[in-house]
Amino acid sequence: MTMQFREFAGDAVVDGAISDDAILALRRSIWPDGVVDPAEVEEILALNEAVQVPSAAWITFFVEAVSEFLLHTSEPRGYLSQAQADWLVLRLDRDGRIDSPAKLELLVHLLERCDGTPASLRAYVLVQLERAVVFGTGPTRQGETPHPAGTITAPECALIRRVIFAPGGNGPARVSADEAEMLFRIKDATLDADNAPEWQTLFVQGVANYLQGWQGLAMPTAEQEAQHERFLASRNPGVGGILRGLTRTSPNGLVSAVRGGLFGRRGVLEGRDVVREARTDEAITPAEAQWLDRQLGADGRVDPLEQALIAFLHEQG
Repeated sequence: MTMQFREFAGDAVVDGAISDDAILALRRSIWPDGVVDPAEVEEILALNEAVQVPSAAWITFFVEAVSEFLLHTSEPRGYLSQAQADWLVLRLDRDGRIDSPAKLELLVHLLERCDGTPASLRAYVLVQLERAVVFGTGPTRQGETPHPAGTITAPECALIRRVIFAPGGNGPARVSADEAEMLFRIKDATLDADNAPEWQTLFVQGVANYLQGWQGLAMPTAEQEAQHERFLASRNPGVGGILRGLTRTSPNGLVSAVRGGLFGRRGVLEGRDVVREARTDEAITPAEAQWLDRQLGADGRVDPLEQALIAFLHEQG
């Protein structure tokens, strides 16, 4: 850590706030070498504890700096290890809870940006969001006029959507049974409340995603990614650089799917509809039907959101 960064960090927070000018000074002092070192990230984490009123500029800087440190030290790059996730939660957690929007945004950002993250990290974030909705306290409920417990807000809907559809967990556009059950719990806790209009759409789409078996194009595991990196290292560096760029920028993830199991098989994709083949049968299985019956029958009635879900499934069927 440079002396310049230490000097800026020591005087950056005044009365629980940090100015945009101070953030700009921190940014200029930390990015010249393009690397955030362990001492700098510890200083940034400590600064965040002192910032009681985080601005949008601070949250952006905090998320970028800590994410870059973790991604730079991940192996293979882009895959967050269990040890990294455990370290991060240990540094952010306060008695089982996340106490600032900057911390929450950091975790959600990592789930979105990483190709793979431990399931425990995704579950931890969803617990924070569910608690905020049910109990009315948490990083999404800070401010002068917090929403009451038992309601779900538009920002909370957006965060839950980002998490359950993030690539760094079950896979892009892939909702698990646990996540679908969480949506049902939130639905039950917020019935008849003044919820955000986005909530019904999120509930229906999330649960239907699980039931209809849309698995998307799965990201390769960390082991597959490491194997891919070794393959590229053994080939022409120029070709490897081009392929790496493609796998990071491909908007539909098709190259990632090839890396996950088809790489190197000449002509294997010719004449095939990869997206269609990546989808499983959308018909609800008997096990999924039993699961849905249990969820719908839990309270002895079919509420409006459940009716909307049934109607959506009928239309899709």
